[in-house]
Amino acid sequence: MTDLSPRLSLPYLQPSQAQKHVTHNEALERLDALVQLSVARFGAGAPPGQPVAGEIHALGPAPTGDWAGQGGKLAIRGETAWQFVAPQEGWRAWGVQEQELRVYSGGSWVPQLQNLDGLGIGTTSNATNPLAVAADASLFSNAGTDHRMKINKAGAGDTAALLFQSGWTGHAEMGLAGDTRFSVKVSADGSAWQEALAIDPGTQSVSLAPAGVERLRLDDAGMALDVPLSGTAVQASATDTTAGRLALAQHAYGPGNLLGTVAQAAGIPTGAVIERGANVNGQYVRFADGTQVCWNEFKETNLAVTSAYGSLYRSGTITAPTFPAAFATAGGLVTMFRGSFATNIDGWLVANGTPTTTALTTGALRAMSAVSRTSDFLWHYVAIGRWFA
Repeated sequence: MTDLSPRLSLPYLQPSQAQKHVTHNEALERLDALVQLSVARFGAGAPPGQPVAGEIHALGPAPTGDWAGQGGKLAIRGETAWQFVAPQEGWRAWGVQEQELRVYSGGSWVPQLQNLDGLGIGTTSNATNPLAVAADASLFSNAGTDHRMKINKAGAGDTAALLFQSGWTGHAEMGLAGDTRFSVKVSADGSAWQEALAIDPGTQSVSLAPAGVERLRLDDAGMALDVPLSGTAVQASATDTTAGRLALAQHAYGPGNLLGTVAQAAGIPTGAVIERGANVNGQYVRFADGTQVCWNEFKETNLAVTSAYGSLYRSGTITAPTFPAAFATAGGLVTMFRGSFATNIDGWLVANGTPTTTALTTGALRAMSAVSRTSDFLWHYVAIGRWFA
């Protein structure tokens, strides 16, 4: 039979042993040290100058002084000398200096909460979820400045994401799902997933998923995206008026493009809202709905309005002016005239014909007067029709 116990190295009482109390007291002293084990520090290298009876140190691999040659053991201070005990696999000890619990494993003292197979807080962990928490809330705070949570995946084709469930069925996921784009996905049943938003880190472009539900909402403070938008939830062209899609700056209307050249395609505006122009033939304005208004002022110098015409007098033929912008059709074109003589006496301008798409009339224009006169004749016209039929 050996003299020491196999686990705690407690000395045994021997048959016919004298002073058995000494051996017994030595065993009690060792029990007092090893039960509820607490060490002054781990990895100790040199003994203290004035050790106190009962203090314990977990020695490093190459201690010096009275500890020389006892690397890796527990140094227990007795009344007058150090005792050394080799720790065994699985022993636990509290480090006073380190303020943590460690386990002796593989020849060294390792923190007990390292390399765990699982940890359950308020619930039970398993192989799929080695860390499991059941609580009303979880707090991750800073240690003085910043705080970051990191989710790392092995390869670009793997997934690093946050999955949001209801009744253990996934309905939303955000993160790197199968590639390096940051994406947000949604699902009605946890099986069929629809990508709602994706941001490519290479091009910094944002893709929004197809319409059907509202995908992007602005709060009262607004939201800024410093990247270009693309995808089927964004307006594809100036003629894309699909309900629910986001309008792009180059296709939507605002202070920068309300005025300009108007255009249409199949009845849908593809240019500006209002177009204003002027040339030697007068002025015009066009609207995106296809409406056009032309106007001008003319002066006939020393116009003879002397030919009797019933109880009135009329001039010779006046050349019909050309519109400053052509109309799409003469049908429905409305023209209005107003004229006066230089002597501030009213006159009339009459048209013997109908307007064309490019000129005021296909027939003759004549000035009319109540009296025979030769004078400068001023007149204005306004023509309203359509530039787009």
